[in-house]
Amino acid sequence: MSECVIAGTLSGKKVRLGRSAVEELYEQGCFGRPVKRGLELTLVEAAYLLDRELIEVRYGGDDLDFRTFFELCSGLESGFEFRYVVYKDLRERGYYVQPGITDFRVYPRGGRPGKTPAEFYVRVISERLPLSLSDILEPVRVAHQMRKRLMLAIVDEESDITFYEAGMKELRGAMRDTPPGGVATLLEDRVVLWDPIFSERLHQEGFYGKPVGGRLQLSLVESAYLLERGLIEVVDRSGSPLMRDEFVERARSIEKNFDMKFRVYRDLRDRNLVVKTGFKFGSHFRVYKNVKGLDRVPHSEYLVHSVPEDYVFHLPGISRSVRLAHSVRKEMVFAYEDGGVKYLEIRRIKP
Repeated sequence: MSECVIAGTLSGKKVRLGRSAVEELYEQGCFGRPVKRGLELTLVEAAYLLDRELIEVRYGGDDLDFRTFFELCSGLESGFEFRYVVYKDLRERGYYVQPGITDFRVYPRGGRPGKTPAEFYVRVISERLPLSLSDILEPVRVAHQMRKRLMLAIVDEESDITFYEAGMKELRGAMRDTPPGGVATLLEDRVVLWDPIFSERLHQEGFYGKPVGGRLQLSLVESAYLLERGLIEVVDRSGSPLMRDEFVERARSIEKNFDMKFRVYRDLRDRNLVVKTGFKFGSHFRVYKNVKGLDRVPHSEYLVHSVPEDYVFHLPGISRSVRLAHSVRKEMVFAYEDGGVKYLEIRRIKP
């Protein structure tokens, strides 16, 4: 071995180096973890240092070149190559990176382990792998408990990395109370409020529905919400009144995901937000914090898509949703149920 680099030995899934490595690698560059007889490196740390010719690695009596070591590590540790790509990228951006509760913890520029808290926990994911909602929420909760931010590092098939931040979102609006309406009729897949005065009031003051020829057409979730709160009455084509439960049963037969969408719609409206369809943006809803008048309708702040508890994300889909939301100056939020409706925001970031 060369005398200008530090020698280490691959043992299990760690590379162990002598005491001199503590000063040269840990104290100067925050690599590895000091142990009783020296320094212990993870496989990605060792590969990074080996590639830079700062260490040499021996295994089974032989010195390993970078290719041999990398291929060996890929067999020892699932996802090794993805983590190496992300580790190398963050290190070369000037960040101190250490193993963490997720894949890594990353310190802010100007900070370092032992002196400043980590800023991010990093979860590394291949673009090819599906990602369940629970697989995102668990590291989000851990990061929140530890007062960190969660970074999702998505590695594509060309080893390019896209970074996202995922976190819980608290949505609140500033809309005033909704005025009462009148009698409306359930037609094929929507509800029509006939009285022009009530129609104008509901639309002007609550931003409900779509005026069509002086009459207000309401969506199923809007109608269920207004009916539940006694703000409209709904009848069928024969004029027979529909109670809330009967209306919901009919809505379920028309719209497959009605219950899930309605629970989210109701929660958002109860948070004093304005909720309109997000169909044009590929989401269930577009959401406004406040609409002060129809002559001053602002851009909606959020796109909200409702997902079930067992939902599985496909990462190209997340990429499309987040990119679209950003392009139209909105935040992408996913709504799910966990003892009530909760909100997960995913946004692209540039470290």
